[in-house]
Amino acid sequence: MTESQHDPAEIKKSRRSRLWRINLYFFAVFTLFAALIVKLGLVQIVNGEAYEQEASKTEAKIASYPAPRGKMYDRYGRVVVDNQSVPAITYTMMTSTKTEEKISTAKKLAELIDIDTSFLKERDLKDYWLARHPKKAAALLKDGEKTLKSDQTYKLQVDRVPAEEIKALEKDKDELKVAAIFRRFSGGYAYEPQIVKAMSPKTEGKNDAQLLDEKASKQMPANDLTYEEVSRVSEHLEELPGVDVIMDWTRKYPYEKTLYSIFGGVTTPEQGLIKDREDFYLTRGYARNDRVGKSYLEYQYEEYLNPKKAKVQYTENRSGKVISQETVDEGRRGYDLQLTFDMELQKKVEEAIEEELNKFRGSNYMLDRAFVVMMDPNNGDILSMAGKRIIDGKITDYSIGAFTTQYEMGSAVKGATVLAGYQDGMPHGQMYLDNGKLTFAGPVIKGSYTDTIGWANEVKALQKSSNVYMFHVAMRIAGITYVPNGPLPANLEDLNKMRYYFNQFGLGVKTGIDLPQESAGMQTNPKIVGGLLLDEAIGQFDTYTPLQLAQYMSAIANDGYRVQPRVVKSIHQPESEKLGSVIEERSANVLNKINNSQSDIEIVKTGLKRVTQLGGTAAGTFGSLDVSGKTGTAQAPYYGTNRSWWGTMSYNLTFAGYYPSKNPEVAFSVVVPSMTTDKGGINKNIAAKIVKAYVDLQKKYSKD
Repeated sequence: MTESQHDPAEIKKSRRSRLWRINLYFFAVFTLFAALIVKLGLVQIVNGEAYEQEASKTEAKIASYPAPRGKMYDRYGRVVVDNQSVPAITYTMMTSTKTEEKISTAKKLAELIDIDTSFLKERDLKDYWLARHPKKAAALLKDGEKTLKSDQTYKLQVDRVPAEEIKALEKDKDELKVAAIFRRFSGGYAYEPQIVKAMSPKTEGKNDAQLLDEKASKQMPANDLTYEEVSRVSEHLEELPGVDVIMDWTRKYPYEKTLYSIFGGVTTPEQGLIKDREDFYLTRGYARNDRVGKSYLEYQYEEYLNPKKAKVQYTENRSGKVISQETVDEGRRGYDLQLTFDMELQKKVEEAIEEELNKFRGSNYMLDRAFVVMMDPNNGDILSMAGKRIIDGKITDYSIGAFTTQYEMGSAVKGATVLAGYQDGMPHGQMYLDNGKLTFAGPVIKGSYTDTIGWANEVKALQKSSNVYMFHVAMRIAGITYVPNGPLPANLEDLNKMRYYFNQFGLGVKTGIDLPQESAGMQTNPKIVGGLLLDEAIGQFDTYTPLQLAQYMSAIANDGYRVQPRVVKSIHQPESEKLGSVIEERSANVLNKINNSQSDIEIVKTGLKRVTQLGGTAAGTFGSLDVSGKTGTAQAPYYGTNRSWWGTMSYNLTFAGYYPSKNPEVAFSVVVPSMTTDKGGINKNIAAKIVKAYVDLQKKYSKD
């Protein structure tokens, strides 16, 4: 059908309709193009930079900044280990940082600060020389060696650094400073802030550690940051990429050296992680230059004391340039520890030890140490752990010796001997004749210090410290019948049987204290035992620590329960000026109950009370104070700090006891090794002073 066959009006109408549709189509296309142009304009002109940055982002890096460790408080809430804020200069390397840039920055910084160079080793100098002279370093390799792996080629270069270059470097003080700073810069990975130099706190007052006021002293060691250096570096930070001045921290001890060794030490940023535990720490999120506890309480409670570090997020573009940074975590101090120590008691105990050492060392040339342990027999709280050692004529802290060193304790262990006899079947009231000595084939003579004791039961034997009585107990345990001038067929099995009984009291086994490196004492297994069994019964064979001696007496004081000693009572949330809320409470832990009846223990307690009464070996020592305990004297060879005296026979003087005799509050041990005489009573003098100090303080606390 042709167009002419249609009505003209219809044709005209159809043409208008098509034209309208075409116009609508072109309008839609125009609108879309316009919208696209507007969108492109917005992207390019308005948001172009933002989108460009977004497109260039590749990775966010986290840098951690130091936060202080947790504090330590004593049992009465007194701060004993605190933190001191100190300025520090740090360097943070970026992933894009080149070696030549580090050297350039190190040179500029060396003009602004002094720095100790004594720590530099030959390898450090070689590393610096290779970094400083890249062309000369490349020339050290042969053509065929340049295709080796980078670690292999670098090892060859290190080995081939000319000796004359290192010697020349060692003579150039300015270049050594740059090398030292470069070494500090290179101590970690990217985004691990490295402390280049920090200010050290200086003790000015008796009870506090203060930063040294530079006006008071013009002489500063080169490894201590000064305020003048802080000012100079702060003024030139724009010229020192990666360098910053921050507030770092260091430990402070309000009680100075009191219990200093027990608190333990912390590594420096230069030392970083403990090498033999590096993998352990790294898997737990530590950085290589993080400070960690390296000994005793700081080491033992690292997981609590370790702070949550402040974290800053750096965002890099594809070229490694930092385009933004943001603090993502403010960090916090580590958790606080409340300790069991009474610091006022600790000070008085240490004073008592020092007074007696000064009094007796003039007439006892081998005397070089003394120890005291005081603990709550009911829960194991260590109230005081004191040790003093004389080195080069000066009395120094040796508190750790109370659980890391061991000695023959002498007659102080006789309470355990009697209770061992009971466990083996010895009846109450057993009588033995002590006329001063026992004789065996050999001839071998074993005796008491006096021949006037006569017939004695266990109470009198403890009161008078009868050796002969204890010998009879030991032979009974071994199944040996004493025959004058006869054999003494004791063997290792008999000795170990005695040790088993002693172990129940903590003698010869670790006490379980929450401190590392505790000694269990020393035991040997002689081929021929014989009279050594008798020596064991009077504390003159196996060796024990002062802490073990205190735990043994504590087990008697609390009716036979051996309680694990502890130096940490609880863990707390950190607060600014006081103990925060408790997050973990340490409960008392009973390790075992000795295999004795209450009547067994009461008889021994009676004997220990008689020791301090008229006729006892410590009669009059404590005045009106109701103390029970046992003196001890052991002959033992000297193995102290002076090697020229090693092997010389000396006396260990001891005392183990508790106060009061009924419902004891405190058990204690006093150990004074290496006396040249057993006279003078230094062990009893110290015991009297520390018990009085405890009683006086309890009266004071009750009033407060």
